[in-house]
Amino acid sequence: MASIFDDPMDRDSIEVALVGHDEMTLDEYQAEATDLAFYSTSIVYPTLGLAGEAGEVAEKIKKLMRDNDINFDADDASEQIGYMEKRNIALEVGDIMWYCANLLNDIDYSLEEVAQMNLDKLKDRRERNVMSGSGDHR
Repeated sequence: MASIFDDPMDRDSIEVALVGHDEMTLDEYQAEATDLAFYSTSIVYPTLGLAGEAGEVAEKIKKLMRDNDINFDADDASEQIGYMEKRNIALEVGDIMWYCANLLNDIDYSLEEVAQMNLDKLKDRRERNVMSGSGDHR
């Protein structure tokens, strides 16, 4: 049986669909992700997990720079990354999503609500021409 960690192109060059999916809303994801929560302390555990997983994504990018000599300043940087490396990054981002879903659940927010808040904030900054700079309330 194929695993999500397998290379789907490694079967005589025939693409194998390893993980099919239906459309899912962020709130549906959050409901399923929180059903998988196994920690007993709210807020702290998912916050620390989020920081750790973000570090794992950064580590994968660092190793691509070091071992594969990828120029991340190039317009085609994504094209320089192999399928399995992209998949491994995506799996780590999935872990980030799990921690985000659970942290937000712990503080009584939904993923969809926070996603919309973030888009509204960024659109407001763009309209006011303050996309760059620093500060939470610029």
